[in-house]
Amino acid sequence: MAWRLLDFQNYNIFENMAIDEAIFHETIKNKKPPTIRFYGSHPAAVSIGHFQDARTEVNIEKCHRDGVDVVRRITGGKAVFHFNEITYCVVAGDREKIFPSDISGTYKVISKCIARGLTYSGIKANLAEGGRDGAGEELKSCCFSVPSKNELLVKGRKICGSAQVRRRGGFLQHGSLLLDFDPGETASLLLPERTPEQVEALKKAVTAINKEFISPVDVQEICLQLKKGFIDELGIDLVKETLTPAEETLKNELMKKYIDVNWNIERKNTF
Repeated sequence: MAWRLLDFQNYNIFENMAIDEAIFHETIKNKKPPTIRFYGSHPAAVSIGHFQDARTEVNIEKCHRDGVDVVRRITGGKAVFHFNEITYCVVAGDREKIFPSDISGTYKVISKCIARGLTYSGIKANLAEGGRDGAGEELKSCCFSVPSKNELLVKGRKICGSAQVRRRGGFLQHGSLLLDFDPGETASLLLPERTPEQVEALKKAVTAINKEFISPVDVQEICLQLKKGFIDELGIDLVKETLTPAEETLKNELMKKYIDVNWNIERKNTF
């Protein structure tokens, strides 16, 4: 079975969200094979979950002062600081029986692929059996504070945070695999009223790829191992392609939503 691969590239966060959603719509509409995509966000950005209250759960003022873009995702979950990371995206129609029909089951399938890829890179990752005690309530606006079931842990600390949206016809799941992590900077952006205790709790809850090695790793090398993880775990082939003309057109239209403050702060947009 051949799936489409969109290889790692950097875009701003608004274009990244528009690309993901365009792929999602076109995959369902045309019953296309699944797509796996890897990307980074530049400049640094914060993405907030679809249902979050941007003003109370994210330090919007500091984001603006620091030149950190803020965008609202169509996926659920909590806020993520996108900086020095690899974001993955998997889009598939519901006819792909390799994926269960529930969020947790799909998390498990995708997490196993990423875990295998990390193993090839020399990192042993395990699937979380459930949320951990401790950091959850006080850091509740931050995605990396507590793992959801079947998200990835390394030595008991979260290394990859994911979010998903399902509609009739398929799903989109994307997630942030951390290369580095700064608990102080993350807390200052995602926690409007942070404390030293919260920063310390976040430090204990999260790890990153470069924290597991003596020397920084190459992004392309990690992506190569992640791709191999999907291929070997699912028994698929990946064919490197680009966006279709229809996806490019839809992406450009969706960009109007993702740069709109009414969507990002107020969640007022019906596209």
